[in-house]
Amino acid sequence: MVQLADVVNSIDHVALVGNFLPRKCGLATYTTDTFTALKGRFPDLKIDVYAMDDHPGRYEYPPEVTRSIPEQDRMQYLEAAREIEASGAQALWLQHEYGIYGGPAGEHILALLERVSMPVIVTLHTILEKPNADQRRVMEGLLRRASRVVVMAERGREILERVYGAAGRSIVMIPHGVPDREFVAPDTLKARFGWEDRDVVLTFGLLAPGKGIEVMINALPAIVEQNPNVLYAVLGATHPNLVAHEGEKYRDKLKALALDHGVGRNIEFIDAFLEHDELIDYLQAADIYATPYLNPAQITSGTLSYAVGVGKAVVSTPYVHATEILADGHGVLVDFGDSAAFAREINALLGSERNRIKLSERAYARGRTMIWPRLAEVAMREIAQMVAAKPLRMPSSTAALTPLAPDFAAVERMSDSTGMLQHSIFSIPDRRHGYCIDDNARALMLVSQMTSLDPVQRDKWMTIYASFLQYAWNPEARRFRNFMNFDRTWCEDFGSEDSNGRTLWAFGVTARDAQMDKHRMWAASMFDITASLALELGSPRAHGFAMLGAAAMLEAVPGHTLARTILTRFGDELVALLEDARRPQWEWFEIVLAYDNARLPEALLRAGIALKRDDMIQCGLTTLEWIVAKQTSPDGRFRAVGSESFGRVYAEPLQFDQQPLEAQATIDACSAAFDASQDTRWVEEANRAYRWYLGQNDLDLPLATAQDGGCFDGLMPTGLNRNQGAESILALQLAGCTISGLAKRAQSVAGPDRAVA
Repeated sequence: MVQLADVVNSIDHVALVGNFLPRKCGLATYTTDTFTALKGRFPDLKIDVYAMDDHPGRYEYPPEVTRSIPEQDRMQYLEAAREIEASGAQALWLQHEYGIYGGPAGEHILALLERVSMPVIVTLHTILEKPNADQRRVMEGLLRRASRVVVMAERGREILERVYGAAGRSIVMIPHGVPDREFVAPDTLKARFGWEDRDVVLTFGLLAPGKGIEVMINALPAIVEQNPNVLYAVLGATHPNLVAHEGEKYRDKLKALALDHGVGRNIEFIDAFLEHDELIDYLQAADIYATPYLNPAQITSGTLSYAVGVGKAVVSTPYVHATEILADGHGVLVDFGDSAAFAREINALLGSERNRIKLSERAYARGRTMIWPRLAEVAMREIAQMVAAKPLRMPSSTAALTPLAPDFAAVERMSDSTGMLQHSIFSIPDRRHGYCIDDNARALMLVSQMTSLDPVQRDKWMTIYASFLQYAWNPEARRFRNFMNFDRTWCEDFGSEDSNGRTLWAFGVTARDAQMDKHRMWAASMFDITASLALELGSPRAHGFAMLGAAAMLEAVPGHTLARTILTRFGDELVALLEDARRPQWEWFEIVLAYDNARLPEALLRAGIALKRDDMIQCGLTTLEWIVAKQTSPDGRFRAVGSESFGRVYAEPLQFDQQPLEAQATIDACSAAFDASQDTRWVEEANRAYRWYLGQNDLDLPLATAQDGGCFDGLMPTGLNRNQGAESILALQLAGCTISGLAKRAQSVAGPDRAVA
């Protein structure tokens, strides 16, 4: 068991995510009270508050709020994740309720949680026993990510285990916090509210259907008959969502119902969202607290917790929270919608001051176990335990790791008679996403370069992947289609510029490297028929891919006119792009970083070699030097530019999500740099990038699965993305082919007596 002193010493910084005052809702009150309790009990604890915002610009948040997150803006969740990750927080405490986070069933919050590496504790304010598909998906996502899950009733634990299959060891029951107030007689506070000589029954909370206020109003005539001076106080503003849709129509309906029953003088509607202390004063001034709620599944009621905490005699319907907190004679339960029962029990309590006080004292004693300082202590113990349990990653050896032998098994696993499927769930192909020309173009290049394949196997797969590319050609549009459904129907008439450029690249490489004449002839013919489309493309990466294909084509067919034109025109354009975009400390072709970055300097290097253009070679080397530096972690490991970096103008690259494609592109570019310069430094850089697959990366986790030639889809802050899609598998295998060829060329340059890393 972690002792309280250990908590104080081990945890000094947490992030807290939820609603926050002055936003007017129960969750905002709870999150604010949680913050106050933590600071009160652990004054040296640093707490960064991230407040969910349903109306950006409306609320004047206090200085305690580090950042507000517009609930519908997914990019703001990602920005908040970056800020949390960079803050040094040791844990993140999330308050979860449906309806406060954006996306279907609030799925945007999962994007934030996936991008922070610290342990997460989640307090669940609603646990649905019959969730819809989106609600289940989001809840299961929360349960997977959370190290601890806090419920406020034991029934919540039971539902999580039975409905969602949650691990019981990760669930902790911490009751809703309550204020630490002395037990006082109601009559000492009634004058403040004009309630002298009245017996006061109180309900408070945001006004909305489902609270059962009608049940209490229907009970009032029978209560008034025995207790003419009774006052039913309904305290709380109308729920903001209800006001937005229908104004105060619901409140007016309740007032009209009271008048119809002739109890208008016995009911008071207090339309206010009160500050914490004033709210508790109202509660302490009441004789009886009533919760006539209509939803049996309600797991949590902050208002009920507060009532018990200050020692109120409670009459309630038997929703989940009430049955637990009022058990063993700590309150009175009546059936849902039973106005007669409410009248009977309230009259009994008003008719016996002795019994009412005894019930209040029992409630107050239970409330002592729920005060906010106790919640803060228990929660911090749980946080300390989950932080202490976070596994420490052992640094991998800095010694050179042996490259893996090329292995076609995972590529074959992802392929069928149509081509290579795009995505997988873990290692199992996901047919729902079908095929794309990008992956089949890469697969065609791999089969051309993987010399270990036997001739029959090579012929089979060359034919399948080549057939896919050939069928993708749309002669009317003079473009290649990209995405194909599993039933072999196309999703579009033509694909992206980048997919078209990558297809031309595959034709050039196949024309140069295929082992059989028939495949080389086919590829050269397809290049000749289609490659002029490159001259109509505008994307720099599409230009780069086409240039790589053209450079290979020039090796296959020296003097090829169109290939030379592509290399010359696009090479000059890349040099011009660099001149336009470069800034101090920014030696790059674009004002942003994106995917496959190293392909741009690689294309220039291959063009410079083919055209014997020193200016292109120098530009390629300069920009490759720059991107390699950006892809180096402080401890000297390869760090792929994270996909969250894409599109950020003149910004330093972010660490995650790191994808295998980036390492492969860097390896290929370093191979081109070695061919252009004969500098073995580029061999070392290529091997450093390759070792990223083997575990020399920011998480010390291998992405390559050596037993079957597979590769995981990327490094997330929380670990590996364990899916193995076509792009990732092909990146590893193509990188392996490049590393193998580079090692042989470097060895011949170094001589037989000199080893090259």
